[in-house]
Amino acid sequence: MLTKGDDFPLHQTSEPIAFAGTDRNFYDRYFFNGYSPDGSVFFAAAMGFYPQLGIVDASFCVIVDGVQHNLRASRRSGGERLDLSVGPIAIHIDAPLEMMTLRIAPNEGPLAADLTFTGRHFPIEEPRFIRRNGTRLFMDYTRLTQNGRWSGWLAVDGARTAVDSAWTGTRDRSWGLRPVGASEPQPPPEGNFNQFFWLWTPCNFGDRSLFFHSNDDGAGNPWNRRAVIVGDASIKGGTEQHFDAATFAAHWQAGSRRIARMTADLGSGRSLTLTPTGPVFAMSGLGYTHPVWGHGLDHGAEVAVAHDSLTEAERGWSNPLAMHIQALVTAEFNDGGNTHRGAGVLEQLFVGPHAPTGLTGLMDPAA
Repeated sequence: MLTKGDDFPLHQTSEPIAFAGTDRNFYDRYFFNGYSPDGSVFFAAAMGFYPQLGIVDASFCVIVDGVQHNLRASRRSGGERLDLSVGPIAIHIDAPLEMMTLRIAPNEGPLAADLTFTGRHFPIEEPRFIRRNGTRLFMDYTRLTQNGRWSGWLAVDGARTAVDSAWTGTRDRSWGLRPVGASEPQPPPEGNFNQFFWLWTPCNFGDRSLFFHSNDDGAGNPWNRRAVIVGDASIKGGTEQHFDAATFAAHWQAGSRRIARMTADLGSGRSLTLTPTGPVFAMSGLGYTHPVWGHGLDHGAEVAVAHDSLTEAERGWSNPLAMHIQALVTAEFNDGGNTHRGAGVLEQLFVGPHAPTGLTGLMDPAA
């Protein structure tokens, strides 16, 4: 099966590009977020390819005036992996690893946009994520992350908002294996995972970016953790600072599993403090943990498009669709006595126990 990708030097196996190894859970995904300087507008987008399932899906979400508007789309891929469009959502790679444009064509829903992301630095390659459930491979993927500035416009219900370089945000690209599509009929003998602890904190400062993430087990041992600082001048890469022994502490919002304040000690006299101050974004808008629009699901049509919205109250802790969130935060980075102030997001997904922060049970709120 030959496709457009076969005319590019991208092959990783002896097969045509349409065939991605042998695991049905292989995926290839784009993610973006962005926010206005005052934090009043937050948007996010994603596009995922699932070659073994024959599906491509995408989403675009905007929070304005407290309401999260969600646009989701899915189509059957026919094996083509260079068509970066799903319904009204399209991505154009203007300059690989430097600049990309996200376009949302006018459609039956309230959202439209033409937004260009320009990277502030060369992308960071995070440590490879590998996790097994007993003998079964649960995750095995690579991810790059990059902060940047946005330009263009977005519209909600016809009200257009101009976006300039004061709007910042983050993109990532990941590919490999994750559970996607319909649930597998036979779980591992040990049962499905009942513990997952995930923190991610991409932050934008005036002349630098800072990334911290941690995947921990129930005892609090990190199985994937890294902190990275990179200056704007490192657009060609190679000048970032990596901190492998970073630690963190979380202070909880009462009666929930949401963080009220987080501190991270990177080592070498450097520390980060994050305080949620802006809107909470439900990642279900991008398909994460969504029962209908989960990643890689077939919607029974060549193309399917849907729209819905979540109020601020509906994005509260009690809604399962708001279990996985990104919270807009103010960030303070202390660099050996010098304090830098910026903004970022604090992504949170906490299922099961985590001894150091006091989490117990499957979804019991923090004490």
